[in-house]
Amino acid sequence: MIKVLIADDQELIRQSLMIILSSQGEFQVTDAVKNGLEVIRSVRKTRPDVILMDIRMPEMDGVVCTQIIKENYPDIKIIILTTFDDDEYVFNALKYGASGYLLKGISMQELSDAIRKVHHGTAMINEDIASKVVRLFSRMAQSNLTVQVEDDRVRDLKNGEWQIIVQVGSGLSNKEIAARLNLSEGTVRNSLSTILSKLALRDRTQLAIWAVQTGAVNRMFGEDHG
Repeated sequence: MIKVLIADDQELIRQSLMIILSSQGEFQVTDAVKNGLEVIRSVRKTRPDVILMDIRMPEMDGVVCTQIIKENYPDIKIIILTTFDDDEYVFNALKYGASGYLLKGISMQELSDAIRKVHHGTAMINEDIASKVVRLFSRMAQSNLTVQVEDDRVRDLKNGEWQIIVQVGSGLSNKEIAARLNLSEGTVRNSLSTILSKLALRDRTQLAIWAVQTGAVNRMFGEDHG
């Protein structure tokens, strides 16, 4: 059972998400709240596995709330619910540790899949907006947010792992990486875990930022490193 907390300032959306998720046996909705302050109060009581976080909320928005939650409860996964015009918010939410973002209006199946994947440690970003993700990662890499990795750790990376890093830095999902490199999704998932462990990075977002910052994406993308 995956425990899900819903945070959105629009009651209609909160109620709709509650009904959708509660109708599926694998999800338990722990609470549905309308702002970041209520999220923090609810998390203390219910400790959800995943938070569906609206980006724009009164009192405390989704960005500030994401930062506070990830600092205090790093194991809780956060999916940002957004619209196309929320670039700055999304940029900051990913910077503070959100596992990805979804556009409002996605199908019930996409939402369920996203919660499942994030719960199991996969970053989740709408495939429709992969190019937007690359732009966000590039901005992160050029900002004052620096992801440091020791040289000794980088030297331990194998060629096949570099291939995966390049794809992650380009905004591809596990499914897309598997198709491009002719691997199974399970192999990609396991390789990502190994890569994160080797580089001592927290998650896929940090890995993508590091790949852009170091120039790995531009230097190696499209080359054969099998």
